[in-house]
Parts: sequence; structure tokens; C-alpha cells
Amino acid sequence: MTDLAKDAAAGQAVLDRLVRLLDLEQVEENIFRGVSPADSPVRVFGGQVAGQALVAAGRTVQDERKVHSLHAYFIRPGDPSVPIVYEVDRIRDGRSFTTRRVVGIQHGKAIFALSASFQRPEPGLEHADEMPDVPAPGTLPTLAERVRDFPDLPGARDRSHPIDVRYVNDPPWATRGNGGAPARNQVWMRADGRLPDDDLLHVCVLTYASDITLLDSTLAPHGIYWDLDEVSGASLDHALWFHRPFRADEWFLYDSASPSASGARALATGRFFAADGTLIATVVQEGLLRVPRPS
Repeated sequence: MTDLAKDAAAGQAVLDRLVRLLDLEQVEENIFRGVSPADSPVRVFGGQVAGQALVAAGRTVQDERKVHSLHAYFIRPGDPSVPIVYEVDRIRDGRSFTTRRVVGIQHGKAIFALSASFQRPEPGLEHADEMPDVPAPGTLPTLAERVRDFPDLPGARDRSHPIDVRYVNDPPWATRGNGGAPARNQVWMRADGRLPDDDLLHVCVLTYASDITLLDSTLAPHGIYWDLDEVSGASLDHALWFHRPFRADEWFLYDSASPSASGARALATGRFFAADGTLIATVVQEGLLRVPRPS
């Protein structure tokens, strides 16, 4: 087996673990249970919780209705050592729209809350932003190649990520100390393997990926990076709008920017474009950013 084939097989195996992670156990009609990877960090990754909660919501909705938006709040840090119970509230089933509310619970307390809206497909007006002019993903180095010269970077030796990430601009850890950089981040992404033909699963995988690099744009103007400098952060809330059908195992450009940071909070926005330039989704997130106070 060639090295390329070995890398592809390894990527597919990691992606298959993510698919299993999103395949929740149904405990009761509106109650689902999800787990975290055995090698999780101190707290559960926000994209995982959002993806699992969306799966729970989608499992209670007719297949013909597709999710078009979600709004979520991260209430408490998730404990990766115990399962998360997702309780679904069937708010409304209308003629065109379906609304669901999901609460993620651990140790008897809510750690996450999500509202999601699903719509029966129907025709309408069409317009969209154009995709920025960026190099094609195949011309860019892999994440493993990017971190090769940064052995002290947390997770630099970790090859077990289900998302293939290719930075268009210099990665934020490579520009540390260079304050004044634009508050923008551009990466190509795709699931690192082949996904089943399940529309909801593709949406949940993109939801998972949307939390990976979004807040990096908030650090770029300050020349600092997670775990390498004295800055701590966490997702506070997360909103996604899905505009058009897509496959998460095909390349999409994630173009994100941060319009503001103040009061130990920072706002980041992002647009997802398919490789053919189609705008497929939009995201907005507010994150907590704390730095030490001057003595």
C-alpha cells in the first residue's frame, strides 16, 4: 500500500469514528444519549455537542424537511468522561416549518441549548455573495505539513482529526507576535474520507467543523494563539444558516472574520462556499476571550 493510500485509509477510519459519534443512542421517544471520544481534552469540543444536538433534533423530524438554521448557547463546559443526554422538545410542526428545541444535560444540569428550524423545500428568489479568489485546496500544504516546523504547538503530533484543513493564509500560530494582522482567517475544509448519503449527517459534520477555526480570526490582530500565550477562550453562542445543499466530504472554503472584540468577548462571522463558488452556509459566533489583567 502506498503512503497516499495509507493516509486515505487512516483519514477514513478517523472520519468513521466521527460518524459513530454522531449516531446517537435513542433512549426514549424524545431522549437521546451521546458520548465523547476516549481521547477527548479536558472539556467536550463545542462542535461535537452542536452536531450531536442537531442529530437529536433531526431524528424527530420528517425526512423531507431540511434544517435551515440553528441557534445554540454553550451554558457549561461538557465533561467528556460521561455521556450527554439530549432532550428534544417538539415545539411546532407546521405546514412548511418544523421547530425543535434541544437541551444537553450532564450531572443533572443543562450544559447546552439549541433551537433548530426545518423547512419543506420550496422555490423562491435567488442571490448570493461571490466566493473570494483563493488558491485551490490541492495547491496548499496539509495541516500536518503546516505544523511540522512547530513541534511545540499543542496537538502538533495529533493526526486523528476527522476534518482535512488547508490554510489559505498563514496559520495564526505562525504569525504570533505580529500584532496588527487582519482579523480574518481562510481555510479549505472537507471531511477526511467518504460520508454516507445522509443529508442530515452532512449538515451535522459541517456544524462540527464550523467550531474548529472560527475564533482564530479574533486572535490575529493581537498576535497571540491558544495555549501558546496567556489567553483563554470558549464558545458562548453559535448560529448557523444553511442556504443550499452540499456534501461535507467535498471541499468547502471557510472564510471567517472578526468585526469586534470588547468586554472579554469577541464576535466572529463566517461564510462557507462549495468548491464551485456556491454559498452554502453562514455562521456567527460570540466567544469568550480572557487575557491576564495588568498588574
